[in-house]
Amino acid sequence: MAISRIDLGGAGSPEALVKRILQVEPNLSVPVPIQEMCARLGIFRIEDLDADEFEGGLVTNAKRSEGTILAKRGGEPRRRFTIAHELGHFLMAHHIPDQPGRFLCKSSDLRRLTAKEGDQRQRREVEANRFASLMLMPPHLLRGAMAAFPEPDLHHVLALARDFGVGKETAARAYVQYHPERIAIVVAGNGRVQRCYRSLSFPAIICAVGSPVPVHSLYHSSSHRPDIPSDRAACSPDLWVDVKRDLRAPVIYEQVYLQLNGFAMILLRLEPVPEESAEERRLEESWRYRFHSGRR
Repeated sequence: MAISRIDLGGAGSPEALVKRILQVEPNLSVPVPIQEMCARLGIFRIEDLDADEFEGGLVTNAKRSEGTILAKRGGEPRRRFTIAHELGHFLMAHHIPDQPGRFLCKSSDLRRLTAKEGDQRQRREVEANRFASLMLMPPHLLRGAMAAFPEPDLHHVLALARDFGVGKETAARAYVQYHPERIAIVVAGNGRVQRCYRSLSFPAIICAVGSPVPVHSLYHSSSHRPDIPSDRAACSPDLWVDVKRDLRAPVIYEQVYLQLNGFAMILLRLEPVPEESAEERRLEESWRYRFHSGRR
């Protein structure tokens, strides 16, 4: 690996940093060797973090020329994301820590996708997460991997997580973001909605975070086997999205992946609604008029 800090001069955003790294390292292997990259960019030690309330940390010298990353022990994909997240803090000079020379990040920080207006700390965490996601799943490599998966399927999410060495939820977020179809993935824990990720073309999901998974969802089927994605099945669209009156309802398919720890992923795929012809609309309106007027 040939990358050095000199190659990153002037790059301040997550996207600019990753673009510069990929220009210097066009032949990165998968999984991306994130620890080797850290060593090339000034992180000389990666140590275990023993603190229940924090997931990761970064300690640097005053000039931010070298540093040590702290990462909690656990599953390797989770640890890799923590390391990449802290590397993002290290490389973005405008990331000023709460304590001089020391960042400490909670689990919630490593899941943060949006920041409240004016909250600079949250903004830093969002940027570090964008860097980690882009670095561990470089878009050009992700596009190549996803080209083999034209139909949305949770088997593909699991394959991406395995091949790129990332967590299932990290893979799910990227999958939803880059898949060309209208899809969403709902993360559930112990029967309640925890997080939702959806493509830009997928309508807003009406189930609030913390609410129970809809009782008629495929999630509640007794036929699921842990760690094996289910078959896809059509569901009533109003379980998940707002169905407008007087408009043809969309078709939504569900697929469920249950994990042994009580968590689950629910893939939602929205089929395009065929356009009604003028004749179909005229007939529908005439039948509605007959119904309400009592005519035959």
